[in-house]
Amino acid sequence: MTEVPNPDYKTAETIYEFTCRNIKGEDVKLDIYKGHVCIIVNVASQCGLTANNYKQLNELYDKYAESKGLRILAFPCNQFAGEEPGNSEEIVCFMKDRNVKFDMFEKIDVNGENAHPLWKFLKHKHGGVLGSFIKWNFTKFIIDKNGIPVERHGPNVDPVDLEKHFEKYW
Repeated sequence: MTEVPNPDYKTAETIYEFTCRNIKGEDVKLDIYKGHVCIIVNVASQCGLTANNYKQLNELYDKYAESKGLRILAFPCNQFAGEEPGNSEEIVCFMKDRNVKFDMFEKIDVNGENAHPLWKFLKHKHGGVLGSFIKWNFTKFIIDKNGIPVERHGPNVDPVDLEKHFEKYW
């Protein structure tokens, strides 16, 4: 498959300018999320934070997907202690076992030269306290209804703790 051209992350203004591949390998233009508050998160299936994060992301999705239009975009990443070693098929099975309903994308890099342009954009817009790089699995970005990254939360922040932040973006 040829790589879909994405904008320069330094000049992009919204996530809507990017295209990513879903877990089935299909191109998804992120403008399909226009008008939705989104959480973008890097995930892993074998991390100590996995069970709690998947459970709570599911809870948020169940609570707000229909009523408020919340969308969750999860990006598997194997850059942290090799905690996402699976291929797309294995990740799909993992998701199915956990009744995941939110949107899962192809495994990507979130750091380094080969980081996906979307993640370069997110880090450019919201650097971390110790630098813009992603420090671990389950770093969460809140995107407002206009496609603009408005908040970044580290792996230590439980997904349900983001709930109080959504009110200003609905």
